[in-house]
Amino acid sequence: MRHFSGTPHPSRLVTGRIAGQKDAMTKGQRVVCVDDRFPKWVVEFFNQLPIKGCTYTVREVCLRRETLRGSESGTIALLLEELRNPPDPSHKGGEELAFKSERFAPLEEIEVEEEAELSVGVLN
Repeated sequence: MRHFSGTPHPSRLVTGRIAGQKDAMTKGQRVVCVDDRFPKWVVEFFNQLPIKGCTYTVREVCLRRETLRGSESGTIALLLEELRNPPDPSHKGGEELAFKSERFAPLEEIEVEEEAELSVGVLN
């Protein structure tokens, strides 16, 4: 049985992605899952999967293969604080299975006071 986990996306958090923009993710950054449709092999090998609309904290940004077996191309991937998965069975070094970074968008946190000021400024 797979475990899906994450923090629901509160209204005070907004994605900072602009269409067509590539975002540099960093350790400690908060992100929201924007794509939780996984191929069957991912569901079979991963213990925990992110949920669309939930927020996570980047534990590590890393380079991983595009597919579990036989891929020579790489992709930027993320390990998340809230999710732990088993080692990649095809990697001799035992690296943890990670998620493609394109499944996530960075968040910008808006403080409640700042949000109120923005609302007042719009009304004036």
